[in-house]
Amino acid sequence: MKWRGSTMKQHDHENNKTLDPAETSINRFSGNFALDLELVRTEIGHNSDVQFREFYIGGTGIGAAIIFIDGLSDKELIDKHIMKSLMASFSEKNNQDPSLVQGILSKEFIKNQVLTISEVTETHHVNDLTSKILTGSTALLVDGLQHVLILGTTKGKSRSIEEPSSEPLVRGPRVGFTESLRDNTALLRQHGDNNNLSIIKFRVGQSSKKELVIAYIKDMADPALVEEVQKRIQKINIDDVPESGYVEQLIEDNYLSPFTQVQNTERPDRVYNALMEGRVAILLDGTPFALIVPVSFSMMLHSPEDYYDRWLPSFLIRLLRYFAALISLFGPSLYISFVSFHQGLIPTKLAMSIMGTREGVPFPAIIEALIMEVAIEILREGGLRLPKPIGPAMGIVGGLVIGEAAVQAGIVSPIMVIVVALTAISSFAIPQYSAGITFRMLRFVAMFFAAVYGLYGVVLFFLFLCSHLVRLKSFGVPFITPIVPYRVSDWKDFMIRMPLVKMRRRRKAIHRKDSIRKG
Repeated sequence: MKWRGSTMKQHDHENNKTLDPAETSINRFSGNFALDLELVRTEIGHNSDVQFREFYIGGTGIGAAIIFIDGLSDKELIDKHIMKSLMASFSEKNNQDPSLVQGILSKEFIKNQVLTISEVTETHHVNDLTSKILTGSTALLVDGLQHVLILGTTKGKSRSIEEPSSEPLVRGPRVGFTESLRDNTALLRQHGDNNNLSIIKFRVGQSSKKELVIAYIKDMADPALVEEVQKRIQKINIDDVPESGYVEQLIEDNYLSPFTQVQNTERPDRVYNALMEGRVAILLDGTPFALIVPVSFSMMLHSPEDYYDRWLPSFLIRLLRYFAALISLFGPSLYISFVSFHQGLIPTKLAMSIMGTREGVPFPAIIEALIMEVAIEILREGGLRLPKPIGPAMGIVGGLVIGEAAVQAGIVSPIMVIVVALTAISSFAIPQYSAGITFRMLRFVAMFFAAVYGLYGVVLFFLFLCSHLVRLKSFGVPFITPIVPYRVSDWKDFMIRMPLVKMRRRRKAIHRKDSIRKG
Protein backbone atom coordinates (compact mmCIF):
# COMPACT_ATOMS: atom_id res chain seq x y z
CA MET A 1 0.00 0.00 0.00
CA LYS A 2 1.44 3.37 -1.00
CA TRP A 3 0.72 6.55 0.89
CA ARG A 4 0.97 9.94 -0.73
CA GLY A 5 2.12 13.14 0.84
CA SER A 6 -0.48 15.61 -0.34
CA THR A 7 -4.10 15.70 0.69
CA MET A 8 -6.87 15.57 -1.89
CA LYS A 9 -10.38 16.87 -1.71
CA GLN A 10 -12.51 13.94 -2.82
CA HIS A 11 -15.67 15.70 -4.00
CA ASP A 12 -17.57 15.26 -7.21
CA HIS A 13 -16.26 18.62 -8.36
CA GLU A 14 -13.12 16.99 -9.78
CA ASN A 15 -14.20 17.96 -13.30
CA ASN A 16 -13.64 21.63 -12.36
CA LYS A 17 -10.00 21.26 -11.36
CA THR A 18 -7.44 23.58 -12.96
CA LEU A 19 -5.29 21.98 -15.64
CA ASP A 20 -1.79 22.81 -16.77
CA PRO A 21 -1.91 24.68 -20.15
CA ALA A 22 0.37 22.14 -21.82
CA GLU A 23 -1.67 19.25 -20.48
CA THR A 24 -4.87 21.00 -21.53
CA SER A 25 -3.80 21.42 -25.15
CA ILE A 26 -2.73 17.79 -25.42
CA ASN A 27 -5.61 16.05 -23.61
CA ARG A 28 -8.58 18.21 -24.55
CA PHE A 29 -10.92 17.08 -27.31
CA SER A 30 -10.65 19.10 -30.51
CA GLY A 31 -13.83 18.16 -32.37
CA ASN A 32 -11.83 16.25 -35.00
CA PHE A 33 -13.38 12.79 -34.84
CA ALA A 34 -10.31 10.83 -35.95
CA LEU A 35 -7.93 12.66 -33.60
CA ASP A 36 -10.29 12.47 -30.61
CA LEU A 37 -10.92 8.77 -31.11
CA GLU A 38 -7.19 8.09 -31.37
CA LEU A 39 -6.63 10.09 -28.18
CA VAL A 40 -9.06 7.82 -26.31
CA ARG A 41 -7.51 4.69 -27.85
CA THR A 42 -4.09 5.82 -26.66
CA GLU A 43 -5.37 6.21 -23.10
CA ILE A 44 -7.40 3.02 -22.62
CA GLY A 45 -7.34 1.13 -25.92
CA HIS A 46 -4.80 -1.38 -24.58
CA ASN A 47 -7.48 -2.85 -22.27
CA SER A 48 -9.07 -5.92 -23.84
CA ASP A 49 -12.45 -5.30 -22.17
CA VAL A 50 -12.84 -1.78 -23.62
CA GLN A 51 -15.18 -1.88 -26.60
CA PHE A 52 -15.07 0.68 -29.44
CA ARG A 53 -18.08 0.83 -31.81
CA GLU A 54 -17.83 3.25 -34.74
CA PHE A 55 -20.87 4.10 -36.88
CA TYR A 56 -22.57 6.86 -38.86
CA ILE A 57 -25.50 8.77 -37.39
CA GLY A 58 -28.52 7.77 -39.45
CA GLY A 59 -29.22 9.87 -42.55
CA THR A 60 -26.45 12.43 -41.94
CA GLY A 61 -23.13 10.78 -42.78
CA ILE A 62 -21.66 12.21 -39.55
CA GLY A 63 -19.22 9.82 -37.88
CA ALA A 64 -19.65 8.80 -34.26
CA ALA A 65 -18.38 6.18 -31.83
CA ILE A 66 -19.36 4.75 -28.48
CA ILE A 67 -16.84 3.40 -25.97
CA PHE A 68 -17.76 1.20 -23.00
CA ILE A 69 -16.48 -1.59 -20.76
CA ASP A 70 -17.73 -5.07 -21.58
CA GLY A 71 -19.31 -6.48 -18.42
CA LEU A 72 -19.72 -3.18 -16.55
CA SER A 73 -22.05 -1.44 -19.00
CA ASP A 74 -25.61 -2.46 -19.77
CA LYS A 75 -25.51 -3.65 -23.41
CA GLU A 76 -29.28 -3.83 -23.70
CA LEU A 77 -29.55 -0.19 -22.64
CA ILE A 78 -26.81 0.76 -25.12
CA ASP A 79 -28.48 -1.08 -28.02
CA LYS A 80 -32.05 0.15 -27.44
CA HIS A 81 -31.57 3.70 -26.17
CA ILE A 82 -28.28 4.81 -27.73
CA MET A 83 -27.50 2.89 -30.91
CA LYS A 84 -31.12 2.61 -32.05
CA SER A 85 -31.81 6.29 -31.27
CA LEU A 86 -28.75 7.47 -33.20
CA MET A 87 -28.88 5.09 -36.16
CA ALA A 88 -32.42 3.91 -36.78
CA SER A 89 -34.64 6.55 -35.19
CA PHE A 90 -32.52 9.59 -35.99
CA SER A 91 -33.58 9.85 -39.64
CA GLU A 92 -37.05 10.89 -38.47
CA LYS A 93 -35.61 13.89 -36.61
CA ASN A 94 -32.61 14.89 -38.69
CA ASN A 95 -34.31 17.93 -40.18
CA GLN A 96 -35.05 19.49 -36.80
CA ASP A 97 -31.52 20.66 -35.98
CA PRO A 98 -30.42 23.83 -37.87
CA SER A 99 -26.75 22.98 -37.33
CA LEU A 100 -27.08 20.07 -39.77
CA VAL A 101 -26.85 22.58 -42.61
CA GLN A 102 -23.14 22.94 -41.77
CA GLY A 103 -22.77 19.15 -41.44
CA ILE A 104 -22.47 19.09 -37.65
CA LEU A 105 -24.74 18.22 -34.75
CA SER A 106 -25.26 20.26 -31.61
CA LYS A 107 -24.88 18.45 -28.30
CA GLU A 108 -28.10 20.06 -27.06
CA PHE A 109 -30.05 18.48 -29.90
CA ILE A 110 -28.56 15.04 -29.21
CA LYS A 111 -29.15 15.30 -25.47
CA ASN A 112 -32.64 16.76 -25.57
CA GLN A 113 -34.25 15.22 -28.67
CA VAL A 114 -32.34 12.08 -29.67
CA LEU A 115 -31.04 10.07 -26.73
CA THR A 116 -33.69 8.30 -24.65
CA ILE A 117 -31.51 7.82 -21.60
CA SER A 118 -31.87 9.60 -18.27
CA GLU A 119 -28.27 10.27 -17.22
CA VAL A 120 -26.30 12.39 -19.71
CA THR A 121 -23.30 14.59 -18.83
CA GLU A 122 -20.47 16.02 -20.88
CA THR A 123 -16.73 16.53 -20.66
CA HIS A 124 -14.00 17.98 -22.82
CA HIS A 125 -10.99 16.30 -21.18
CA VAL A 126 -9.80 12.75 -21.81
CA ASN A 127 -8.80 12.04 -18.19
CA ASP A 128 -12.32 12.71 -16.96
CA LEU A 129 -13.69 10.57 -19.77
CA THR A 130 -11.52 7.52 -19.06
CA SER A 131 -12.38 7.50 -15.36
CA LYS A 132 -16.09 7.45 -16.22
CA ILE A 133 -15.70 4.71 -18.83
CA LEU A 134 -13.73 2.50 -16.43
CA THR A 135 -16.59 2.68 -13.91
CA GLY A 136 -19.27 1.54 -16.35
CA SER A 137 -20.44 4.66 -18.19
CA THR A 138 -20.55 4.89 -22.00
CA ALA A 139 -18.81 7.66 -23.96
CA LEU A 140 -20.30 9.08 -27.15
CA LEU A 141 -17.94 10.88 -29.58
CA VAL A 142 -19.53 12.79 -32.44
CA ASP A 143 -17.59 14.35 -35.32
CA GLY A 144 -17.53 18.12 -34.95
CA LEU A 145 -18.29 18.21 -31.20
CA GLN A 146 -15.55 19.28 -28.79
CA HIS A 147 -17.55 17.88 -25.89
CA VAL A 148 -17.88 14.13 -25.39
CA LEU A 149 -21.17 12.92 -23.93
CA ILE A 150 -21.01 10.53 -20.95
CA LEU A 151 -24.05 8.28 -20.71
CA GLY A 152 -25.06 6.50 -17.50
CA THR A 153 -25.14 2.83 -18.47
CA THR A 154 -23.47 1.26 -15.44
CA LYS A 155 -24.67 -2.24 -14.68
CA GLY A 156 -22.42 -3.76 -12.05
CA LYS A 157 -22.68 -7.33 -10.85
CA SER A 158 -24.13 -7.58 -7.34
CA ARG A 159 -25.78 -10.22 -5.20
CA SER A 160 -29.41 -10.09 -4.18
CA ILE A 161 -30.54 -8.51 -0.92
CA GLU A 162 -30.37 -11.13 1.84
CA GLU A 163 -30.46 -11.39 5.60
CA PRO A 164 -27.13 -10.23 7.10
CA SER A 165 -25.05 -13.19 8.22
CA SER A 166 -22.97 -11.28 10.80
CA GLU A 167 -25.97 -9.90 12.75
CA PRO A 168 -28.77 -12.49 12.92
CA LEU A 169 -32.01 -11.58 14.67
CA VAL A 170 -35.03 -13.56 15.86
CA ARG A 171 -37.36 -10.63 15.15
CA GLY A 172 -36.79 -7.80 12.73
CA PRO A 173 -36.35 -7.01 9.01
CA ARG A 174 -34.66 -9.80 7.03
CA VAL A 175 -32.77 -7.28 4.94
CA GLY A 176 -29.08 -6.52 4.81
CA PHE A 177 -26.84 -4.19 2.84
CA THR A 178 -25.14 -5.44 -0.34
CA GLU A 179 -21.96 -4.47 -2.17
CA SER A 180 -23.87 -1.99 -4.37
CA LEU A 181 -23.86 1.56 -3.02
CA ARG A 182 -27.01 2.49 -4.93
CA ASP A 183 -28.88 -0.49 -3.49
CA ASN A 184 -27.75 0.49 0.01
CA THR A 185 -28.86 4.12 -0.26
CA ALA A 186 -32.18 2.89 -1.69
CA LEU A 187 -32.63 0.64 1.36
CA LEU A 188 -32.27 3.70 3.59
CA ARG A 189 -34.80 5.63 1.50
CA GLN A 190 -37.25 2.75 1.77
CA HIS A 191 -37.48 3.14 5.54
CA GLY A 192 -39.92 5.98 5.09
CA ASP A 193 -40.77 9.23 3.35
CA ASN A 194 -38.28 11.58 4.98
CA ASN A 195 -37.47 14.75 3.08
CA ASN A 196 -34.69 15.56 5.54
CA LEU A 197 -32.63 12.44 4.80
CA SER A 198 -29.53 13.88 3.12
CA ILE A 199 -26.95 11.85 1.21
CA ILE A 200 -23.69 13.54 0.18
CA LYS A 201 -21.28 11.88 -2.24
CA PHE A 202 -17.48 11.82 -2.15
CA ARG A 203 -14.77 10.01 -4.08
CA VAL A 204 -11.96 8.38 -2.11
CA GLY A 205 -8.73 6.76 -3.23
CA GLN A 206 -5.86 8.15 -5.27
CA SER A 207 -5.16 5.40 -7.80
CA SER A 208 -8.46 3.54 -7.67
CA LYS A 209 -11.33 5.90 -6.93
CA LYS A 210 -14.49 4.71 -5.22
CA GLU A 211 -17.75 6.37 -4.35
CA LEU A 212 -18.49 7.04 -0.69
CA VAL A 213 -21.55 8.72 0.78
CA ILE A 214 -22.43 10.11 4.16
CA ALA A 215 -26.08 10.03 5.26
CA TYR A 216 -27.73 12.10 7.96
CA ILE A 217 -31.08 13.68 8.79
CA LYS A 218 -30.99 17.47 8.63
CA ASP A 219 -33.22 18.31 11.56
CA MET A 220 -31.60 15.63 13.78
CA ALA A 221 -27.85 15.76 13.17
CA ASP A 222 -25.65 18.49 14.57
CA PRO A 223 -24.17 20.53 11.65
CA ALA A 224 -20.81 20.61 13.43
CA LEU A 225 -20.78 16.81 13.53
CA VAL A 226 -21.60 16.57 9.82
CA GLU A 227 -18.85 19.05 9.01
CA GLU A 228 -16.33 17.10 11.10
CA VAL A 229 -17.21 13.84 9.31
CA GLN A 230 -16.75 15.55 5.94
CA LYS A 231 -13.36 16.97 6.95
CA ARG A 232 -12.06 13.57 8.05
CA ILE A 233 -13.24 11.89 4.85
CA GLN A 234 -11.63 14.59 2.72
CA LYS A 235 -8.32 13.93 4.50
CA ILE A 236 -8.30 10.26 3.50
CA ASN A 237 -5.12 9.99 1.45
CA ILE A 238 -4.59 6.43 0.31
CA ASP A 239 -4.20 4.70 -3.06
CA ASP A 240 -7.18 2.36 -2.70
CA VAL A 241 -10.07 1.90 -0.26
CA PRO A 242 -11.19 -1.72 -0.80
CA GLU A 243 -13.44 -1.93 2.28
CA SER A 244 -15.06 0.34 4.84
CA GLY A 245 -12.62 -0.97 7.45
CA TYR A 246 -9.96 1.27 5.86
CA VAL A 247 -12.23 4.30 6.32
CA GLU A 248 -12.96 3.24 9.89
CA GLN A 249 -9.28 3.17 10.77
CA LEU A 250 -8.47 6.46 9.05
CA ILE A 251 -11.20 8.56 10.67
CA GLU A 252 -11.25 7.26 14.27
CA ASP A 253 -10.16 9.55 17.11
CA ASN A 254 -7.58 7.32 18.82
CA TYR A 255 -6.00 4.54 16.77
CA LEU A 256 -4.07 3.27 19.81
CA SER A 257 -7.22 2.42 21.76
CA PRO A 258 -8.35 -1.24 21.81
CA PHE A 259 -11.96 -0.03 21.61
CA THR A 260 -13.50 0.67 18.22
CA GLN A 261 -14.81 4.23 17.98
CA VAL A 262 -16.79 3.61 14.80
CA GLN A 263 -19.61 1.08 14.63
CA ASN A 264 -19.92 -1.16 11.57
CA THR A 265 -23.12 -2.95 10.64
CA GLU A 266 -24.86 -4.76 7.78
CA ARG A 267 -28.35 -3.85 8.98
CA PRO A 268 -30.22 -0.92 7.36
CA ASP A 269 -32.61 -0.73 10.34
CA ARG A 270 -29.70 -0.20 12.74
CA VAL A 271 -28.31 2.55 10.51
CA TYR A 272 -31.64 4.32 10.13
CA ASN A 273 -32.32 4.18 13.87
CA ALA A 274 -28.90 5.74 14.44
CA LEU A 275 -29.72 8.50 11.94
CA MET A 276 -32.92 9.23 13.85
CA GLU A 277 -30.80 9.75 16.97
CA GLY A 278 -28.72 12.40 15.20
CA ARG A 279 -25.77 10.25 14.14
CA VAL A 280 -24.09 10.09 10.74
CA ALA A 281 -23.71 7.00 8.55
CA ILE A 282 -20.91 6.33 6.07
CA LEU A 283 -21.45 3.92 3.16
CA LEU A 284 -18.77 2.82 0.70
CA ASP A 285 -19.30 1.25 -2.69
CA GLY A 286 -18.19 -2.39 -2.82
CA THR A 287 -18.89 -3.40 0.77
CA PRO A 288 -22.07 -4.31 2.71
CA PHE A 289 -20.72 -2.85 5.96
CA ALA A 290 -21.86 0.68 6.78
CA LEU A 291 -20.23 2.84 9.47
CA ILE A 292 -21.99 4.83 12.19
CA VAL A 293 -20.49 7.79 14.07
CA PRO A 294 -20.32 8.84 16.81
CA VAL A 295 -20.70 5.74 18.96
CA SER A 296 -20.70 4.93 22.64
CA PHE A 297 -19.69 1.85 24.61
CA SER A 298 -23.32 0.90 25.23
CA MET A 299 -24.06 0.75 21.49
CA MET A 300 -21.67 -2.22 21.20
CA LEU A 301 -23.89 -4.21 23.58
CA HIS A 302 -27.22 -3.16 22.10
CA SER A 303 -29.15 -4.97 19.38
CA PRO A 304 -31.97 -3.68 17.13
CA GLU A 305 -34.07 -6.53 18.50
CA ASP A 306 -34.08 -4.78 21.90
CA TYR A 307 -36.65 -2.33 20.52
CA TYR A 308 -38.76 -4.83 18.59
CA ASP A 309 -39.64 -6.92 21.65
CA ARG A 310 -41.56 -5.72 24.69
CA TRP A 311 -39.53 -3.85 27.26
CA LEU A 312 -39.44 -6.52 30.00
CA PRO A 313 -37.75 -9.23 27.90
CA SER A 314 -35.43 -6.63 26.39
CA PHE A 315 -34.64 -5.28 29.87
CA LEU A 316 -33.55 -8.72 31.12
CA ILE A 317 -31.68 -9.73 27.98
CA ARG A 318 -29.72 -6.49 27.94
CA LEU A 319 -28.71 -6.98 31.58
CA LEU A 320 -27.67 -10.52 30.68
CA ARG A 321 -25.45 -9.16 27.89
CA TYR A 322 -23.64 -6.82 30.27
CA PHE A 323 -23.15 -9.69 32.72
CA ALA A 324 -21.81 -11.87 29.90
CA ALA A 325 -19.40 -9.09 28.91
CA LEU A 326 -18.05 -8.97 32.48
CA ILE A 327 -17.55 -12.74 32.50
CA SER A 328 -15.84 -12.60 29.11
CA LEU A 329 -13.46 -9.92 30.37
CA PHE A 330 -12.76 -11.00 33.96
CA GLY A 331 -13.63 -14.73 34.17
CA PRO A 332 -10.14 -16.27 33.82
CA SER A 333 -8.44 -13.44 35.76
CA LEU A 334 -10.75 -13.92 38.76
CA TYR A 335 -10.06 -17.68 38.70
CA ILE A 336 -6.30 -17.02 38.67
CA SER A 337 -6.60 -14.53 41.52
CA PHE A 338 -8.60 -16.80 43.82
CA VAL A 339 -6.59 -19.96 43.11
CA SER A 340 -3.14 -18.36 43.29
CA PHE A 341 -3.51 -15.62 45.94
CA HIS A 342 -6.84 -15.57 47.76
CA GLN A 343 -7.78 -19.16 48.56
CA GLY A 344 -9.22 -17.97 51.88
CA LEU A 345 -12.00 -16.12 50.05
CA ILE A 346 -13.27 -19.36 48.50
CA PRO A 347 -15.81 -21.41 50.55
CA THR A 348 -14.06 -24.33 52.23
CA LYS A 349 -15.81 -27.18 50.41
CA LEU A 350 -15.40 -25.48 47.04
CA ALA A 351 -11.73 -24.75 47.77
CA MET A 352 -11.10 -28.39 48.66
CA SER A 353 -12.85 -29.50 45.46
CA ILE A 354 -10.77 -27.13 43.35
CA MET A 355 -7.52 -28.19 44.99
CA GLY A 356 -8.47 -31.83 44.44
CA THR A 357 -9.02 -31.30 40.72
CA ARG A 358 -5.72 -29.40 40.41
CA GLU A 359 -3.74 -32.15 42.10
CA GLY A 360 -1.13 -33.36 39.65
CA VAL A 361 -1.37 -30.31 37.35
CA PRO A 362 2.27 -29.26 36.81
CA PHE A 363 1.60 -25.64 35.81
CA PRO A 364 0.59 -22.58 37.81
CA ALA A 365 -2.87 -21.17 37.19
CA ILE A 366 -1.69 -18.49 34.72
CA ILE A 367 0.01 -21.04 32.44
CA GLU A 368 -2.97 -23.36 32.74
CA ALA A 369 -5.33 -20.53 31.74
CA LEU A 370 -3.09 -19.39 28.86
CA ILE A 371 -2.94 -22.91 27.40
CA MET A 372 -6.71 -23.21 27.31
CA GLU A 373 -7.42 -19.64 26.21
CA VAL A 374 -4.92 -19.79 23.34
CA ALA A 375 -6.35 -23.17 22.28
CA ILE A 376 -9.88 -21.74 22.28
CA GLU A 377 -8.80 -18.72 20.22
CA ILE A 378 -7.10 -20.97 17.66
CA LEU A 379 -10.20 -23.13 17.41
CA ARG A 380 -12.40 -20.05 17.01
CA GLU A 381 -10.20 -18.62 14.25
CA GLY A 382 -9.93 -21.98 12.53
CA GLY A 383 -13.69 -22.41 12.58
CA LEU A 384 -14.14 -19.02 10.90
CA ARG A 385 -11.72 -19.84 8.05
CA LEU A 386 -13.07 -23.29 7.27
CA PRO A 387 -16.03 -23.81 4.89
CA LYS A 388 -19.39 -23.20 6.56
CA PRO A 389 -20.61 -26.83 6.55
CA ILE A 390 -17.63 -28.07 8.60
CA GLY A 391 -16.54 -24.94 10.49
CA PRO A 392 -19.01 -25.14 13.44
CA ALA A 393 -18.59 -28.90 13.71
CA MET A 394 -14.82 -28.56 13.85
CA GLY A 395 -15.07 -25.94 16.58
CA ILE A 396 -17.37 -28.02 18.79
CA VAL A 397 -15.55 -31.34 18.27
CA GLY A 398 -12.13 -29.73 18.56
CA GLY A 399 -13.06 -28.04 21.84
CA LEU A 400 -14.43 -31.25 23.34
CA VAL A 401 -11.48 -33.36 22.22
CA ILE A 402 -8.79 -30.91 23.31
CA GLY A 403 -10.48 -30.16 26.64
CA GLU A 404 -11.01 -33.83 27.49
CA ALA A 405 -7.51 -34.80 26.36
CA ALA A 406 -5.92 -31.97 28.36
CA VAL A 407 -7.74 -33.04 31.52
CA GLN A 408 -6.89 -36.71 31.02
CA ALA A 409 -3.23 -35.83 30.48
CA GLY A 410 -3.16 -33.75 33.68
CA ILE A 411 -2.15 -30.56 31.84
CA VAL A 412 -5.16 -28.55 33.02
CA SER A 413 -7.80 -29.06 35.69
CA PRO A 414 -11.51 -29.68 34.98
CA ILE A 415 -12.48 -26.44 36.73
CA MET A 416 -10.20 -24.53 34.32
CA VAL A 417 -12.00 -26.11 31.35
CA ILE A 418 -15.33 -24.99 32.83
CA VAL A 419 -14.08 -21.42 33.36
CA VAL A 420 -12.67 -21.15 29.81
CA ALA A 421 -15.81 -22.65 28.28
CA LEU A 422 -18.06 -20.24 30.21
CA THR A 423 -15.85 -17.33 29.15
CA ALA A 424 -15.98 -18.34 25.48
CA ILE A 425 -19.76 -18.77 25.52
CA SER A 426 -20.17 -15.38 27.22
CA SER A 427 -18.17 -13.69 24.46
CA PHE A 428 -20.68 -15.04 21.90
CA ALA A 429 -23.46 -13.07 23.63
CA ILE A 430 -21.89 -9.75 22.55
CA PRO A 431 -23.83 -8.56 19.45
CA GLN A 432 -20.93 -6.73 17.79
CA TYR A 433 -18.07 -8.92 16.53
CA SER A 434 -15.55 -6.05 16.79
CA ALA A 435 -16.53 -5.45 20.43
CA GLY A 436 -16.10 -9.16 21.14
CA ILE A 437 -12.54 -9.03 19.79
CA THR A 438 -11.79 -6.11 22.12
CA PHE A 439 -12.93 -8.09 25.18
CA ARG A 440 -10.90 -11.09 24.04
CA MET A 441 -7.72 -8.99 23.80
CA LEU A 442 -8.24 -7.27 27.14
CA ARG A 443 -8.96 -10.63 28.81
CA PHE A 444 -5.30 -11.62 28.38
CA VAL A 445 -4.11 -8.34 29.88
CA ALA A 446 -6.39 -8.86 32.90
CA MET A 447 -4.98 -12.39 33.32
CA PHE A 448 -1.40 -11.11 33.54
CA PHE A 449 -2.42 -8.43 36.07
CA ALA A 450 -4.13 -11.13 38.15
CA ALA A 451 -1.08 -13.42 37.94
CA VAL A 452 1.18 -10.71 39.39
CA TYR A 453 -1.02 -8.92 41.94
CA GLY A 454 -4.07 -11.13 42.47
CA LEU A 455 -7.37 -9.36 43.06
CA TYR A 456 -5.47 -6.12 43.56
CA GLY A 457 -4.19 -6.52 40.00
CA VAL A 458 -7.70 -7.10 38.68
CA VAL A 459 -8.89 -3.94 40.45
CA LEU A 460 -5.86 -2.01 39.16
CA PHE A 461 -6.54 -3.19 35.60
CA PHE A 462 -10.19 -2.14 35.97
CA LEU A 463 -9.13 1.34 37.13
CA PHE A 464 -6.71 1.71 34.20
CA LEU A 465 -9.50 0.63 31.85
CA CYS A 466 -11.96 3.13 33.34
CA SER A 467 -9.37 5.90 33.12
CA HIS A 468 -8.86 5.18 29.43
CA LEU A 469 -12.58 4.99 28.70
CA VAL A 470 -13.28 8.30 30.46
CA ARG A 471 -10.77 10.05 28.19
CA LEU A 472 -11.87 8.31 24.99
CA LYS A 473 -14.15 10.14 22.56
CA SER A 474 -15.84 9.35 19.28
CA PHE A 475 -16.12 12.44 17.08
CA GLY A 476 -16.17 14.64 20.16
CA VAL A 477 -18.78 12.57 22.04
CA PRO A 478 -17.62 10.86 25.30
CA PHE A 479 -17.34 7.11 24.66
CA ILE A 480 -18.96 6.03 27.93
CA THR A 481 -21.82 8.49 27.94
CA PRO A 482 -24.21 8.64 29.87
CA ILE A 483 -21.87 7.54 32.70
CA VAL A 484 -19.42 10.38 32.03
CA PRO A 485 -20.78 13.00 31.74
CA TYR A 486 -23.63 11.78 33.90
CA ARG A 487 -27.05 12.21 32.26
CA VAL A 488 -29.82 10.53 34.20
CA SER A 489 -32.34 10.82 31.34
CA ASP A 490 -30.12 8.73 29.05
CA TRP A 491 -30.00 5.84 31.55
CA LYS A 492 -33.46 4.82 30.35
CA ASP A 493 -31.75 3.28 27.31
CA PHE A 494 -28.33 2.32 28.66
CA MET A 495 -27.88 -0.86 30.70
CA ILE A 496 -31.64 -1.26 30.82
CA ARG A 497 -34.42 -0.55 28.36
CA MET A 498 -37.45 1.26 29.68
CA PRO A 499 -40.87 1.22 27.95
CA LEU A 500 -41.01 3.28 24.77
CA VAL A 501 -43.59 5.64 26.30
CA LYS A 502 -40.98 6.57 28.94
CA MET A 503 -38.23 7.31 26.42
CA ARG A 504 -39.62 10.54 25.01
CA ARG A 505 -36.30 12.35 24.87
CA ARG A 506 -33.44 11.47 22.57
CA ARG A 507 -29.89 11.18 23.84
CA LYS A 508 -28.44 14.52 24.91
CA ALA A 509 -24.85 13.58 24.06
CA ILE A 510 -25.41 13.99 20.30
CA HIS A 511 -26.43 17.70 20.59
CA ARG A 512 -29.33 17.40 18.16
CA LYS A 513 -31.83 20.13 17.41
CA ASP A 514 -34.98 18.04 17.91
CA SER A 515 -34.66 16.33 21.30
CA ILE A 516 -38.27 15.12 21.68
CA ARG A 517 -39.44 11.91 20.05
CA LYS A 518 -42.81 12.19 18.37
CA GLY A 519 -45.60 9.73 19.17
